[in-house]
Amino acid sequence: MNTTTRRAAAGVLALVTLTAGCGRGADKAPEQAQDVTTGKITGEVTVWAMGEEGKALGTFVKDFEGVNPGVKVNVTAIGWDVAHDKITAAIAGGATPDVSMIGSTWSGELAKTGALEPTPGNLVDKAAFFPGAWQTVDVNGTAYGVPWYVETRVLYYRTDQAEKAGVKPPGTWQEFTAFARALKEKGGAKDGFQQSYTLGASWQEVLPLIWQAGGDIVKDGAYNFDTPEAVTALKQYEAMFKQRLAPTDTPANAFPQTFIKGEVGGFFSGPWMIGVLTNDGGAGFKDKFDVAPYPKGPVSRTSFVGGADMAVFKKAKNRDAAWKFIQWLSEPKVQAKWYTTVKALPAVQSAWQEPELKADEQLAVFGEQLKDARTPPPFPTWEQVARVLEAELEKLARGTQTPEETAKAIQSQAGTIGTGL
Repeated sequence: MNTTTRRAAAGVLALVTLTAGCGRGADKAPEQAQDVTTGKITGEVTVWAMGEEGKALGTFVKDFEGVNPGVKVNVTAIGWDVAHDKITAAIAGGATPDVSMIGSTWSGELAKTGALEPTPGNLVDKAAFFPGAWQTVDVNGTAYGVPWYVETRVLYYRTDQAEKAGVKPPGTWQEFTAFARALKEKGGAKDGFQQSYTLGASWQEVLPLIWQAGGDIVKDGAYNFDTPEAVTALKQYEAMFKQRLAPTDTPANAFPQTFIKGEVGGFFSGPWMIGVLTNDGGAGFKDKFDVAPYPKGPVSRTSFVGGADMAVFKKAKNRDAAWKFIQWLSEPKVQAKWYTTVKALPAVQSAWQEPELKADEQLAVFGEQLKDARTPPPFPTWEQVARVLEAELEKLARGTQTPEETAKAIQSQAGTIGTGL
């Protein structure tokens, strides 16, 4: 599965809910698991991992085995499109691996099943991770697993079109609209901006806008979408379509070729797109685009943080070695080497000072953005609510309902679904 397909599959997968019968064992977990042993570890560790990371991890773990003789790590690579169902089926059947990679929005629902073991208190220092990354494993104050790698969204733009239009990357929402218009009217782009709803990931753009407006989607432990801040964010999102600066009819699989061809001047996306554009754009295209932080809204320039975590199951046959393996994956030098292997960004902040990452100016933009990035709430029902967001945002994009109506529709359905806690 190529990088673009992998991420798209992850987005689709994030809308799949837990299968019936997987709510068993939902008793409140202890604040932390028993500390990791300091003695010698041996035996086999079974690991499930998805996508390109899963394919590469089997070879990568040889380094861990080299410093831990007597331990064998067996990695099973599975597709993002089947991972969620495979994990929940394994939980229901009591046949989980020792360790599994999990999507960054899955912790809440998987923790509720009672199948995940809380992270040992002596395993890692949560302050070593980007705050937004640690949020992906924190469920009501208890950590389930450890952040493995991260991604966040920033602005991609055509530098040649920006230069032709005489504009620089926007620093505010107001400048962003003017920037997109300039790329279209003066820079030569057919559309100034590619809004994400046509790429199937709109909630990952709209949540940052709500945060940037000073809002939140949770209040007093419940979903809270019908707020002035959310309406402000939805108006900002709507503006690209309303002012005809973003298309609503992009054919399937047309992007990112539309950007490479110069038909689209900019878009928001994650770090994997650097490699996609460089490879697909051909010789010299890397000099025709650049990245910049999110434009600042009324309050902040907060972005979305995603990625993947590593978790240990309570039924792990080799618990000590499993946690030791996760601890090893969190070492800064190991995180930096993992980046050179699959271009997955380190969740550990100090890893960004390693030579493999420090010299890359485009990566530095992502590293800076990660300091101000958040994740959706770890509610077991988040994936169902994400599906609601997708449906209502499409109506907004197509002009069939207003931002106010959209906020009310999302809140009504989210309130009916509930948090699942």
